[in-house]
Amino acid sequence: MVGRAARIERQTRETQISVELDIDGTGRFDVDCDIQFLKHMVETLARYASFDIKVSAHGDNDHHIIEDTAITIGRAFTQAMDGRPIERMGTAFVPMDDALVMTSLDLVDRPYADIECPHPDYHHFMRSFAMTAGITLHVMVLRGFDEHHIVEAGFKSMGRALKDAVKVRDTELSTKDRPEIKGE
Repeated sequence: MVGRAARIERQTRETQISVELDIDGTGRFDVDCDIQFLKHMVETLARYASFDIKVSAHGDNDHHIIEDTAITIGRAFTQAMDGRPIERMGTAFVPMDDALVMTSLDLVDRPYADIECPHPDYHHFMRSFAMTAGITLHVMVLRGFDEHHIVEAGFKSMGRALKDAVKVRDTELSTKDRPEIKGE
């Protein structure tokens, strides 16, 4: 794979997940998954982040498939980042009919997730993605009553915030030096 891209596979007793991710893509997607709403949300994330993504996600039950897909996408995201200076932070507000959702995130390698999401599985998706990718992630529901609209606006706003955060810049944004890791 060329550029800021990665290919990851996760095989457990419960799931078989593979992800190809290019964060410098155009929003192309190819998602093979029997959970139609998960398929729709991964496609939505890719489109709004302008990431190219190919996912195959199968397993024993919806919860395990959704969780392991998020973990695998998070690992691919981390691997795809090449260490160049980036904008690092992004915030996006997305309206969708009755729903208005704001996502604000920082790609700082300090995982934290404070997420408002009415569906436990997709709350878990966002949290698992953030923890695995080392993202500080805040998702706030400002308005809304339709669960589908709220969850989808959350994925759209997370995608838009990621798109802004991964933009390459000329200099490091942090006031700290990059951490030096010493080993034997």
